[in-house]
Amino acid sequence: MANKKNQTAVGQMIQRCHKWRQKRKQYIDQARQTVDEVERERLLQAAEHYCRIANEEQVKIDSLRDPKDKVQVSEETAETAEQSDSGEEEEEIVFPDFITNLK
Repeated sequence: MANKKNQTAVGQMIQRCHKWRQKRKQYIDQARQTVDEVERERLLQAAEHYCRIANEEQVKIDSLRDPKDKVQVSEETAETAEQSDSGEEEEEIVFPDFITNLK
């Protein structure tokens, strides 16, 4: 019974991660189309925020999964990667110099 609850919790966490990744992509796409530099920066910061949230949640997901599940997921990920390689390539995100040259 506890295992079933754990699976449900992990499933919900995965759904939230997916939603946050979609939101991040939406903000990045909007930033690419925006001419205003201030608005673009705001959108990129919002996208970065969702990226951090999704990454933190992914760490929690990985810590809750059984080792058996991790093997299956990595195999599924490899299959998904092969499918995406044959399809449309993801565009490289270009950030302004003031973001990439922080020192």
